[in-house]
Amino acid sequence: MNKLEHPITAWPANGFNKTLAQQTRRAYDLMADLYPLSTFFFHSRAHQRAVELAGIEDGTRVIEVATGSGEMFERLLRSNPNGSTVGVDLSPKMAARTQRHAIRAFPGVRAHCQAVDARHLPFRDGSFDTVICCYLLELLAADDILTAISEFYRILSPNGKLALVLIGQNTAFFNRLYKVVTKVAPAFWGRQVETRVPELVEAADFRITRTQLVKQSGYPSRVLIARK
Repeated sequence: MNKLEHPITAWPANGFNKTLAQQTRRAYDLMADLYPLSTFFFHSRAHQRAVELAGIEDGTRVIEVATGSGEMFERLLRSNPNGSTVGVDLSPKMAARTQRHAIRAFPGVRAHCQAVDARHLPFRDGSFDTVICCYLLELLAADDILTAISEFYRILSPNGKLALVLIGQNTAFFNRLYKVVTKVAPAFWGRQVETRVPELVEAADFRITRTQLVKQSGYPSRVLIARK
């Protein structure tokens, strides 16, 4: 974890001079019941590809950071029914919704969700074999992205896998549209960071093994897989 100082040099703040954690938590608490629609129309294909590329083995220790309303978390439970699957989200309502649906859909599995800040994960070093994180880094300030990635590295076991899903930046029209919605509601939409994240991941001593672009309903996502 000794190479994390330089990557954010000259990275424009773009309105993210400080973390919008409190606003983000309130925004996602309000959207907890509606957010599954966004996943259904725009994110589910990227979620599925992330699970496939991560190659999660049944019986392992998996954590999803930023569960949202729980669609990815349920995919993880299907892939890891005999393992231990943990979910965390900054929004207490999102975490509670995910826990409630998981217990109902997968009775008897080892699954637990709680409200946690990704910058301060309350787990021991090397606690998990796989970390999954979808559409979270867009909501963090540059320094906090580094902090979160450092935490992912810390809680992973040796040779553990990190799977990130990021909002893509390869479509000019989509990029222009996203800049508009970011200005309207930065705490909910965040801003695009896909082109900068790989260098931050590598600076944290991860080794990137695979990236793939996935589109759904015109919404671009980038799946990135790395190993500790």
